[in-house]
Amino acid sequence: MLEDLKKEVYEANMLLPEHNLITFTWGNVSGIDRDSGYVVIKPSGVDYEQLAPEDMAVVDLEGNRIEGNLNPSSDTATHLELYKAFPDIKGIVHTHSPWAVSFAQAGREIPAAGTTQGDYFYGAIPVTREMKKEEIIKDYEKQTGTVIIETFKEKQIDPNQVPGVLVNDHGPFTWGTSPKNAVHHSVVLEQVAEMTYHTLQLNPNGIEMSQDLLDKHYLRKHGKNAYYGQK
Repeated sequence: MLEDLKKEVYEANMLLPEHNLITFTWGNVSGIDRDSGYVVIKPSGVDYEQLAPEDMAVVDLEGNRIEGNLNPSSDTATHLELYKAFPDIKGIVHTHSPWAVSFAQAGREIPAAGTTQGDYFYGAIPVTREMKKEEIIKDYEKQTGTVIIETFKEKQIDPNQVPGVLVNDHGPFTWGTSPKNAVHHSVVLEQVAEMTYHTLQLNPNGIEMSQDLLDKHYLRKHGKNAYYGQK
């Protein structure tokens, strides 16, 4: 079942150690088949060196196991909430990459300070509020997804234009048009987190780029009038 998607999700997971986004098993990638509503995700706590495409777990959008002998990632419920709320996305990544986690632990968004971020994120990368005691005690992983969704609704952010978030005191989630595209956004998020951290050391005030520059860099790569790259 979904053998092509399993292979795609496996390959995307293997990009995490390749890009130094994870330590040990601190991360996961999933992908969704929108026709069936089934999600393929990395199994929980399995070393990357031991993984194979056939090890990927398959669940439905309610978290019921459809196929696979291994337990799906402990973050599966978060992924499922995002797939249900953001219908255009087809891949999700969660890591504990250190620069992004630094902002998450500080409870700070990553401001749109320069064009590297503007090429991929149409504005600041938001941070969620702290989770409440009752959200942590019951259905923690599902509630993590709920808090992410709440953040995007309250801040009126389009998840297709800002494909990533920092969960307060936890770490980043990114998403995209495929599992590999979601990993691409995770790599970019980690890079801009490091750049922005150093920028704040040099100048802690007013580092946001102008709206005109943000518009130029984001819209030249995205939307109907985009002209970056080859046709």
